[in-house]
Amino acid sequence: MSFILATAQYPIDPVSTWDDYVRKLNGWLEHAVREGASLAMFPEYGAMELAALDPGSSSDLSGSLQAVASLAPRIDELHADLARKHGVYILGSSAPVRLEDGRIVNRSRLVGPSGRLGWQDKCVMTRFERETWGISAGDRLTIFETGLGRIGVLICYDVEFPMLARRLCEAGADLLLAPSCTDTLQGYWRVRLACQARALENQRHVAQSVTVGEALWSPAVDVNRGAAGIFGPPDGDFPDDGVCMVGAMDQPGWIFGRIDLQMTQRLQRQGAVLNFRDWSEAEKGPLLTPVEQMLV
Repeated sequence: MSFILATAQYPIDPVSTWDDYVRKLNGWLEHAVREGASLAMFPEYGAMELAALDPGSSSDLSGSLQAVASLAPRIDELHADLARKHGVYILGSSAPVRLEDGRIVNRSRLVGPSGRLGWQDKCVMTRFERETWGISAGDRLTIFETGLGRIGVLICYDVEFPMLARRLCEAGADLLLAPSCTDTLQGYWRVRLACQARALENQRHVAQSVTVGEALWSPAVDVNRGAAGIFGPPDGDFPDDGVCMVGAMDQPGWIFGRIDLQMTQRLQRQGAVLNFRDWSEAEKGPLLTPVEQMLV
């Protein structure tokens, strides 16, 4: 299986009406489809621009969270309509969603061309989400069976934890998507280096999308730094550094790259190294000596 993936460097705009938001997403998807994309990937918290629809709360951190969470059903419906219209898979920008028990999670939606929708909640909260924003952690990882292969989603900070990616890949994920939102270059590089490490460890493609630019009207996503990228293991026909494609830092737009699942599957069997297979060997040993050997 081989297909074109479009991954976004997405600007946060103060949309003034719902129709403005619809036109924005539709225009982005029209561009992606013209370039042959079968999967269009938006970033973490891109949907926070919808807080601008409620000027009374958009400048308040808690208020903006509540305002966007209240739009979750409309966001779902819109992404289903757009996926059907354009005939593509869409990983929508993540957004806060209120659960029945009152907790709010950070949720990404993956929608198929039929309009069928699945979701993945972020599993590990950053300090900002945990201590300031009050976002709750998701409690499960999901494999999405699609016509493009099996896809796993690790939202931003989640991709920095190898065991989460390992669980997805052991369960059969062919491709990992890491939508992100970072306000410093250090944050961006933490996520990017994690994506590259997960690609190496699991011998899979890993794709990162980002938010870019300033939105000083928003206390949630006021500053956004980064560059979208598609990464693979540095082996076989992949680039020597494993960087298949990366965008220009902080510049809005799509980057496009070809995902070749047969290439990664071949490396898992015949690569110069077999990281995915040998993980269990490293996990079992060698044993840690309980007492340091002092050499003075």
